[in-house]
Amino acid sequence: MSNNNLQDSGVKLLCAGLKNQQCKLETLQLSNCCITENGCAALASALRTNLSHLRKLNLSDNTLGDPGVNLLSGLLEDPQCKLGKLHLCNCSIGEEGFAALASALTSNPSHLRELNLGMNKPENSGVKMLSHLLENQNCKLEKLHLFKSSIREEGFALLVSALRSNPSHLRELDLSGNDPGDSGVKVLSDLLKDPYCKLKTLQLSNCSIGEEGSSSLALALRSNPSCLREFDLSSNKPQDSGVKLFSNLLEDPQCKLEKLKLCNCSIGEESCSALASALRSNPSHLKELDLSSNKPQDSGIKLISSLLEDPQCKLEKLMLCKCSIGEEGCFVLASALRSNPLHLRELNLSLNKPGNSVKFLSDLLEDTNCKLESLKF
Repeated sequence: MSNNNLQDSGVKLLCAGLKNQQCKLETLQLSNCCITENGCAALASALRTNLSHLRKLNLSDNTLGDPGVNLLSGLLEDPQCKLGKLHLCNCSIGEEGFAALASALTSNPSHLRELNLGMNKPENSGVKMLSHLLENQNCKLEKLHLFKSSIREEGFALLVSALRSNPSHLRELDLSGNDPGDSGVKVLSDLLKDPYCKLKTLQLSNCSIGEEGSSSLALALRSNPSCLREFDLSSNKPQDSGVKLFSNLLEDPQCKLEKLKLCNCSIGEESCSALASALRSNPSHLKELDLSSNKPQDSGIKLISSLLEDPQCKLEKLMLCKCSIGEEGCFVLASALRSNPLHLRELNLSLNKPGNSVKFLSDLLEDTNCKLESLKF
């Protein structure tokens, strides 16, 4: 029922059905429904009478505020609550709401697997309370999203300290759009070095990470290369030196990275050369590469194309939107895909200048040997 103008009055009508003991609802999606504290109160009251079936609750993009979240927290600490996924992104939650959530989940920590609290304002005190939950040995959280939450170096240190004391469960961590700086990223790197760290997905886009922080991350991942499967460093400034260090990681036979996003990272020909060379030496794992909004130009694209020609290359998705690629670069890409047509499923060349290569590219979709399903230019 997401994205409807349900409002509090509509939620109250819905609650009549939720109270019914015959209701076995497992997923309740009410994101962006103009729900406030009053609607949250009605929802909490209704769910309390019939709580044991619900597994996923999504109330993102509503104005619940701390009072509304306090009411929800009463549900979460109920022993009958078996909620596995809770999404409260962009709900005007502050440090008081974070404290209430963390306290409730600490008292009943063993069921929740996925928690999305992005685009709220926890402050350091809220992050500290959440960290207490994460270090609880009974906490089995696997996915934690805290993007755009104004978390700085101190908050990163609190989170990392908690996760290092209980590192074996978390699989996905999204801290994009925060401002840890290079110093905060160094602290995070210590977690990645931990052999008990089981992170598979790490999202750090738009985190003010520079050359120094990128180097820390790359070196940490080299010491534990088989861990990550998906890494997003988009909209940071690793510079050529940082990209080269990541390239060293990619050529490690132990590296199992499947998705790499380096969108808007000021990558030029030199970095493209390092990436292509690394991936040619260890080509079989990477499935998705996003280099959009960089400046490889035609010369850098030729290097990427040489990777695509490799029969061992298993790349399925290549994003090169807004990369200053001209007609020559597009021809080279198309030629590479004709020589190794079996793997790539999606190619995005939007906002480039393909010129007369459009026909040559379009012909790929007609080629019965080519597995390309989506082509944008």
